[in-house]
Amino acid sequence: MNKLFFLLSLIMGVVVLASNYLVQFPIKFYGLEEILTYGAFSYPIAFLITDLANRTYGKIIARNIVYIGFLIGISFSLLFSTNFADLISVRIAIGSGTAFLVAQLLDVQIFDKLRKKDWFIAPLTSSIIGSTVDTFLFFSISFYATGVPWITLSLGDLAVKILVALIMLIPFRLLLKTFKPV
Repeated sequence: MNKLFFLLSLIMGVVVLASNYLVQFPIKFYGLEEILTYGAFSYPIAFLITDLANRTYGKIIARNIVYIGFLIGISFSLLFSTNFADLISVRIAIGSGTAFLVAQLLDVQIFDKLRKKDWFIAPLTSSIIGSTVDTFLFFSISFYATGVPWITLSLGDLAVKILVALIMLIPFRLLLKTFKPV
């Protein structure tokens, strides 16, 4: 369990770091720059990690992976991608940390309550609710009253996160055979 626990914690940290970096870049194809960032594609992987940990080890270990992933991701984000002279960069760091912790811990609770339902109900429901909370917390904290079109960006990001949450059901189902409940 220790190797897998640390691996999932490390991957969670990398996902947080990558998402914090990628959210700064709007997608500049097909007129999407006002509604979508690259961070929308990487962040839903965090819910996959949390849900696999929850299914395998239970909510206490899943919560610990969230906390460790948070510390790794936020530490590296503060060190490498936060420009403390730029208020928006600082707000992104605060928004990211707040949204991540609230959404991931909510995901853990919802997943745990639904874990006895059909295999897809818990990960899909917890990921969609967690993604919704994460998206609106992150974008409102990071970009409210800055001139950045945060509402349209948040709606575009949320649409992609929901699509990716649906797609993440495939690796979740496949990995259930590898990650046996302890």
